[in-house]
Amino acid sequence: MVFSQTGVVANANENPVTENNFCTKIKMNRNFFSYLFLWVSLIILPEMVFSQSADFTIQDVKFESQGVTLAGSILKPKNPFAAVVIVHGSDPVKREMEFAKRLAKEGIAVLTYDKRGVGESGGVYVGPSVGTNNIDTTNLNLLSHDANEAVKTFRTYLKDKKIPIGLIGFSQAGWIIPIAASKNPQIEFMVLFSCPTITTLEQLRFQFYTNGNNSFWENHTEADAREHTKNDTDKYQFVATDPKISLNTLSIPGLWLFGEKDIQIPVKLCIEQLNTYKVQGKPFEHTLFSTLGHNTVFDSNTTPFDISIQWIKQKTLNIKKYKVSK
Repeated sequence: MVFSQTGVVANANENPVTENNFCTKIKMNRNFFSYLFLWVSLIILPEMVFSQSADFTIQDVKFESQGVTLAGSILKPKNPFAAVVIVHGSDPVKREMEFAKRLAKEGIAVLTYDKRGVGESGGVYVGPSVGTNNIDTTNLNLLSHDANEAVKTFRTYLKDKKIPIGLIGFSQAGWIIPIAASKNPQIEFMVLFSCPTITTLEQLRFQFYTNGNNSFWENHTEADAREHTKNDTDKYQFVATDPKISLNTLSIPGLWLFGEKDIQIPVKLCIEQLNTYKVQGKPFEHTLFSTLGHNTVFDSNTTPFDISIQWIKQKTLNIKKYKVSK
């Protein structure tokens, strides 16, 4: 499963300075030495650096997971109301800094890390871009261990030890997050963008059937897609991971955000499964965006992101009230 992301670049404009103004020259020299002092100070500080925004700080961290060292960054607002660890999709991507900054500016503390085998993190990346299967049970369980170790590490850096911690992720994280949450009671909520609730083999059948065709839904029906997802011959043979096994054990709040035009996962089949859980009384919710595809969180339409923030605020407030009442 694949997703792309876009970065945000901010430009700053400064007023021009008149060179023949002697006082201005003195001021410029003072500014130069001030900048030099700040630059030296940032080098001397061992790990903590301040972001361009005064709303949060950024601290680089390292932690151990299954015999390797993973590297990441913690973004911490002054008074965060919640904390999240970001779980990657399938691509060999480094820490999700731009997305983490968006969250931090909303008052959420974030730990984001380079995926195993990518960037400054140790281990070996597994995935189709290097010719290996990254959705077999062994790798998904390994990545869930990484997410859990990130949560444990994150907790030690948070001043408020009772602040709710959740997982937020994309695409492939739909299998990783439930596994991690089912094994770690510190995880109290989860937000999943374009994440499957079906097995890994079912997802592959659908993905092979759509074959990356962005106009797929203009020429196919839901019934047609569902038939192929359920019954197509598997191109690869491996033990399937079924997220329902982990989801059956969970009672923490969860939010899934889907794009109806998705050609990576069969969205309506996934929603059907979530509706089954809602009937059972599980606190799982979903939102469907009719004009979006797989990149629900990185699309220029910020509505999915905005909804996720409001949902996190509501759910973490409820979690805090429950803790106080106990």
